[in-house]
Amino acid sequence: MCVLGDFAWDVLIQTNTELKKGGDTFGEVMLTPGGSAANVAVWATRSGMDTLFVGKIGRDRFGQLAQENLDQEKVKAYLVETDAHLTGSVAVFVDHSGERSMVSGRGADFYLLSSELPRASIAETRHLHLTAWSFFTDPPRSAARTAAHIAKAAGATLSFDPGSFQMIEQMGVAQFLKVTQDLGIDILLPNFEEGSILTGLTEPAAIAQQLTVLYPGALVVLKLDADGSFVHQNDIDTHIPPATNNLVDATGAGDSFAGSFLAHYLVSGSALEAARFATRVSAWVIEQIGARPAPDARLRALLAQR
Repeated sequence: MCVLGDFAWDVLIQTNTELKKGGDTFGEVMLTPGGSAANVAVWATRSGMDTLFVGKIGRDRFGQLAQENLDQEKVKAYLVETDAHLTGSVAVFVDHSGERSMVSGRGADFYLLSSELPRASIAETRHLHLTAWSFFTDPPRSAARTAAHIAKAAGATLSFDPGSFQMIEQMGVAQFLKVTQDLGIDILLPNFEEGSILTGLTEPAAIAQQLTVLYPGALVVLKLDADGSFVHQNDIDTHIPPATNNLVDATGAGDSFAGSFLAHYLVSGSALEAARFATRVSAWVIEQIGARPAPDARLRALLAQR
């Protein structure tokens, strides 16, 4: 499969107690690899899928580290380098309860152009995954849409993660739908908040049903955080229970779910088994710090079950 989009470095700030306005507290501050699309590519690869990541980085030290990181993760990478912009970075604030908030900078990943795409590689892929972070501004929206058209014309399937309920609100639901509904999305992977913003509904079953109206024919897998996940396929609803409620850091949970789900589903063809597998993987992630914690024996055993 091919994943196109953002690679960014997360400046992760985790507080041990509530941070009061104007106050001070102890916590953890660390630099970790991230970017929604790159996270999905890494988790798909960790889950056994041969994966190509397509993105744009600055010709800087963080760009070099990005290449080294993807090499270490055994992700094939087509990285466009630029002197005009720095490699992307994101400030990730994790509060004392484990919930996270993000502030994304406009790094090189936001300036990928259609002319810079590896068209032959995209045309050869079996499946293309896109995230909404490639759609909130243009560029890189035109590049993402072009990649989708190339892949679909060549017979590939397409998955899409709506990315951020707040960014959808800022862009406007109507505009967001306008630039995504015509792509022929086969698999939609929103979380509850994104699904609710797009449909105006609040019940998982109703949200999923309406999303299949907005994106006809799509398999809808709704990520419900502490409540597990919800699969809507062929008008059949299935709730997948959570694998843990031990939240340490929610950063990257949705990306790990998407990457592991796709790696399983594209091989097995079973959305329910893929969702169960992805729920277990993302449960491990939220018990660690960062979007891509180093695998331990427990995770390696879990990934081997795919």
